[in-house]
Amino acid sequence: MSEEKTQVADINTSRYDFKYEESDKDFYKVEKGLDEELVLRISEEKKDPEWIKELRLKSLKIFNGLKDPDWGPDISDLDVQQIVHYVKPKTEMAAKWEDVPDDIKETFEKLGIPEAERQSLAGVGAQYDSEVVYHNVKEEVEKQGVIYTDMESAIKGEWGDMVKEYFMKVIPPTDHRYAALHGAVWSGGSFVYVPKGVKVSVPLQSYFRLNAAGAGQFEHTLIIVDEGADVHFIEGCSAPKYNVANLHAGCVELVVKKNAHLRYSTIENWSKNMYNLNSKRAIVDDYGKMEWVSGSFGSHISYLYPTTILKGDHSLCEYTGITFSGKGQALDTGAKMIHIGKYTSSVINSKSISKSGGRNTLRSSIVVNKEAKHSKVSVNCDSLMLDDQSNSDTIPAMNIMTDDCDVGHEAKIGRISNKAIFYLMSRGISEDEARAMIVSGFANPVRKELPLEYAVEMNNLINLEMKGTL
Repeated sequence: MSEEKTQVADINTSRYDFKYEESDKDFYKVEKGLDEELVLRISEEKKDPEWIKELRLKSLKIFNGLKDPDWGPDISDLDVQQIVHYVKPKTEMAAKWEDVPDDIKETFEKLGIPEAERQSLAGVGAQYDSEVVYHNVKEEVEKQGVIYTDMESAIKGEWGDMVKEYFMKVIPPTDHRYAALHGAVWSGGSFVYVPKGVKVSVPLQSYFRLNAAGAGQFEHTLIIVDEGADVHFIEGCSAPKYNVANLHAGCVELVVKKNAHLRYSTIENWSKNMYNLNSKRAIVDDYGKMEWVSGSFGSHISYLYPTTILKGDHSLCEYTGITFSGKGQALDTGAKMIHIGKYTSSVINSKSISKSGGRNTLRSSIVVNKEAKHSKVSVNCDSLMLDDQSNSDTIPAMNIMTDDCDVGHEAKIGRISNKAIFYLMSRGISEDEARAMIVSGFANPVRKELPLEYAVEMNNLINLEMKGTL
């Protein structure tokens, strides 16, 4: 970060003041640290309603009373007092791409945001650091009654009561320490509501870019799919690499009503100085269907376990995910299914690839309550290690409280077959190309679940990882 991007020294100004050098063209930001004064300053800056302000302060108290997990990758060297918790781009949200400032526009154009719009997406939102800088929804989708807007507008607008009913109720601040941190300092994110019976034929998309060194991003996504409705939501994340820690502790809350269907796809390409401590959870009512499609290709450490509560009878969920860890990465990922309703069904298909000393841990957690009779569960975890320096572990956990269910688990950990490499090389393919082809085939079950442009992106990320250039 350049020297001119520093706060004006002013003895009469709080350390959390949002006053900066006129030469600072990119963003405002607050200083490092976390305390009640910071939380109140963020709340004031965002003109929160009183209930959000109270939630922030309550979440901060919960955060201060909780400890980091004592399992999984070690995050004891993450010091939240060294994180900048709010970074505001020096622009207001735009509804037209041409109105976005050139420097921010250039960043997102490199990431393909305008191109994604040209792919006939129903709506696009883009967040830069702590704020949404662009939001647009196609007119025909708006005419269907679909609401897709930034979270602050949803809270303060006519949908405020609906937001209040669900906001941090699917994932409460008490859930874990970084859910509490999110509740205290959250900023930005998206709100989606799909009315009863409405089927959105093309996806909605949101993209998050954390561009500031030493900063955190805490966006909040809330999606409500009403009875009989159907929508596909795509989320992408990225950040440049710095030599200081960055933190991502977003929150995704999904509500799938009776007979509704939601597909939530995400490609996370965080830089390898990122601590990715994201929280995602869905609640599914009778005959509802939830689908997760997940690709994780970055971050120094990840704790990421999308959770689905199959609350309603005959509700179902499918999770398909892939994780690629390289040098200096410890990615702890997986999925959790909680069966409450009768005749519920869940499928977990997790894949991981580790290379150059990378460490992957695939966790699956299954809970079948005693009322969840006739439930079916299938868990498959496949891991591929590309060298003898890498690590891969599969850790299943099952809590089955009824005999009247069908539960299965399978895990495989292996390496690339020398015979397969030899066969491909005998056909004129180089050894590196042969390995890349085998890894690409291993990832294909996940890639084929993604829209074309994201499948291409995932393939490019795998190729970069294989070359060690990501």
